Amino acid sequence: MITFTPLSGAARSSRTVPLAYLLQVDDIRILLDCGSPDWNPENIETRSESGNGVIYPWQEYCDIVRKHAPEVDLVLLSHGDLVHSGLYAYAYCHWDLRAPCYTTLPVQAMARIATMEDVEGIRDEQEVDVEEEESDESAAAEGAGSSEPHSPKLKNEPKKFVATVQEVHEAFDAVNTLRYSQPTHLQGKCQGLTITPFAAGHTLGGTIWKIRSPSAGTIVYAVNLNHMRERHIDGTVLYRPAAGGVFEPLARPDLFITDADRVNVVTSRRKDRDAALIDAISATLSSRSSLLLPCDSSTRLLELLVLLDQHWKYADFRFPICLLSRNGREMLTFVRSMMEWLGGTVSKEDVGVDGSGRTGGTRRRRGDDDADDEALGAFALRFKFLEFFPSPQFLLQTYSSKEPKLILAVPASLSHGPSRLLFSDFAVVPDNVVLLTSRGEEGTLGRILFDKWNNSQRGDDKWDKGRIGSNVMMDGAMTLKINSKVPLQGAELEAFLAKEKAAKDREAAHQASMARNQRILEADEDESDEDSDSDSDEEDEVERALDESQMDTDEISNTGNGSPRKRKITKNEDDADWGLDIDEGLTKQLLSFDIYLKGNVSKATSFFKSAGGQTHRFRMFPYVEKKRRVDEYGETIDVGMWLRKGKVLENEAEDDATREVRRNQAEGETEAPREPPSKFVTSEVEIQLACRLLFVDMEGLNDGRAVKMIVPQVNPRKMIIVHAQAAAADALIDSCANIRSMTRDIYAPSVGETVQIGQHTNSFSISLSDELLSTIKMSRFEDNEVGYVTGRVTSHFSSTIPILEPSGPTIPTPNANVLHAPRILGSRPIQILPRSTMIGELKLTALKSRLASVGVQAELVGEGVLICGAGARRDESSNSIQDTVAVRKTGRGRVELEGNVSDIYYVVRKEIYNLHALVAT
Repeated sequence: MITFTPLSGAARSSRTVPLAYLLQVDDIRILLDCGSPDWNPENIETRSESGNGVIYPWQEYCDIVRKHAPEVDLVLLSHGDLVHSGLYAYAYCHWDLRAPCYTTLPVQAMARIATMEDVEGIRDEQEVDVEEEESDESAAAEGAGSSEPHSPKLKNEPKKFVATVQEVHEAFDAVNTLRYSQPTHLQGKCQGLTITPFAAGHTLGGTIWKIRSPSAGTIVYAVNLNHMRERHIDGTVLYRPAAGGVFEPLARPDLFITDADRVNVVTSRRKDRDAALIDAISATLSSRSSLLLPCDSSTRLLELLVLLDQHWKYADFRFPICLLSRNGREMLTFVRSMMEWLGGTVSKEDVGVDGSGRTGGTRRRRGDDDADDEALGAFALRFKFLEFFPSPQFLLQTYSSKEPKLILAVPASLSHGPSRLLFSDFAVVPDNVVLLTSRGEEGTLGRILFDKWNNSQRGDDKWDKGRIGSNVMMDGAMTLKINSKVPLQGAELEAFLAKEKAAKDREAAHQASMARNQRILEADEDESDEDSDSDSDEEDEVERALDESQMDTDEISNTGNGSPRKRKITKNEDDADWGLDIDEGLTKQLLSFDIYLKGNVSKATSFFKSAGGQTHRFRMFPYVEKKRRVDEYGETIDVGMWLRKGKVLENEAEDDATREVRRNQAEGETEAPREPPSKFVTSEVEIQLACRLLFVDMEGLNDGRAVKMIVPQVNPRKMIIVHAQAAAADALIDSCANIRSMTRDIYAPSVGETVQIGQHTNSFSISLSDELLSTIKMSRFEDNEVGYVTGRVTSHFSSTIPILEPSGPTIPTPNANVLHAPRILGSRPIQILPRSTMIGELKLTALKSRLASVGVQAELVGEGVLICGAGARRDESSNSIQDTVAVRKTGRGRVELEGNVSDIYYVVRKEIYNLHALVAT
């Protein structure tokens, strides 16, 4: 049984992003995508129905993902942008989403870069972990005996589920990567499932997932497709007109999950959209004005960069292209190393050759000394006109605000980061142009600007009518909230430093207490390990003698010089230490003695000890025997000694250059400037809009015409519509209802609504005996091998899995299964012949292709009839009808082969058998 539940991005919903769906196949739970919402919408607060609190746009979605995360058995990511993969890192680290995750290599890297750009931009502007930090601050205030008031904004601000950079790396390092068309047989709880990724277009590495289950059949998950070839990637493999239509492995699935967000949209030609974009850029720069182009940080940015780079080379522009992104350089470095995933005009033929035909060894990019630029594939995506800036401050240090330039700033939603900060300064300058390439998420500043532009267009020029609109002059005032981080000053800085000093003092006291307790424990351990035999008593005697002698020596030196003199610790020539075995953790004192002991030492009168306990001392060389400590495994290992010896060996093995590099690194770490104490502030800025606004659709998605053409050709048995508003979902359902061959089982569930398909089936495991396995004749069908067995189930004491063994031979009775009919004289008795089952669905077009490969001509005549042999050749006479065979499909699962017994007949029958899995029953 298949159960499907949209967690977000459902049909008939006003908010179509982010995308996250829970698919359950029997007992296996699969999470399809795990996108993140926009954490900074303009109208952030929404009153609840009860009026008791405030509901934020992401609360319901994040609560339901957190609830289902520990129960998920498999995660599949389809695209590397935030709406598909943005929340995965946080759910992995905080919500126990530790199920195996699969995607393609580009999606893993692009999702990592997009998530890092998002979390770094948000954490650099505003407080994220409000609840935790408030509790920490309250605890610190109690410890210091003082309290610091918090702003009411921080107390009321909701929890934003934004991961850290370290958590992003940890999560995406655990993702398993696959290649296109690579079937993967899962193990563990997901055993029996086979997943295969296919190209979806739209983004680099975008994936259509094919999930095959032995009980539920084939499930295809295909969202955000693009069948058109673009500049940096090819279109989806789902529909290729040049290859004959729908890709065969994805045709006729048991369940097809697809989106219908743009069913009511008619997109203009790509040539017209590119021309409108280039014309707007050229006209603005030529008039000495600048453009602001909000964009994403990973996926669709590549298409814009390739288009702009090609035009800059063609027009010989000298205007700078400025990319404001923290991870833009890293993204391009990765893409240059993955040329096999690219397509379009950026093909593998461009590898290692620049635009002038020269190889990469003779040319180096100005201002870019990275070694990866000289790697294979660097010149196809070099972008010599592109400059990188981590923040708007660095941009203003290089170019003044009056110089004409094209600025690509992240994010595309203008909800935070460089794009929002630049817009507040950019929009007040007349003749500047804000160029939008995507609609943005509902409620963000990008969507507000898009609606403003779309409402200003005439009815036929709106974005969904297949026309290119015109730019509009913005007017009026707009109030924006700008989040920023500012250094502490005055009393705030003094309070922070006092609190920091108090925290350091508490930490130092805690460390000292821990060290003191550790020394006490080590001392107790050393005392417990001492032997209680007589040798220990002798050692104590010698030590006491040495102590007394040392005291005598000190007294003499003190009286002779008039002041106490410290004795130097020396070593002899063989670098040996003569000392006592003193407890570790304390400073070792290395003692040196002369051969003769000074002081009054009585001569020995007896070898044994005296009854009074007085020990006789001898003039002899002082020596204390160091006994080796042993445990139940033998002699104990001094780990510290081996670490010190290893460090000495490493230092001796290092050359002078390595030591110099390490010394420089240590100096650089010590000299690294510390970030000054700062705080997060929010300011409201009222701007007077005076710039121009233009929208050009560069999202790279199928429009309504493509969706209505592709879905009927896929011809699924059942279909689920997601990621669409109510009008778009109804339009696709009505379009499919007008096609006779299209299924009527089409579902469009809302958020939280569960769709159940099929019946629940129980699967059992059974082991085949070696004797039975050797007699099975297997037939291959698609990705599986099918065979027919008959036996009896037995249990064995050494195995928990039942075993299927061959059944014993049965002796047929003379009258069993035989009809009592009058027997004709000379006839043979009736025999029961074995029957066979053919598995598969015959396609006459596939049969025609196979017959052509073996030299048999065939033609389709009428509906469901294939004429093979001489009858398919028009130049043959009617006398050759005996070499003609007709193949008919009279119904589902029934094929008729009609013709005379000839060589053609047997050839056609053999090819029909080869298209099926023949199982003897």
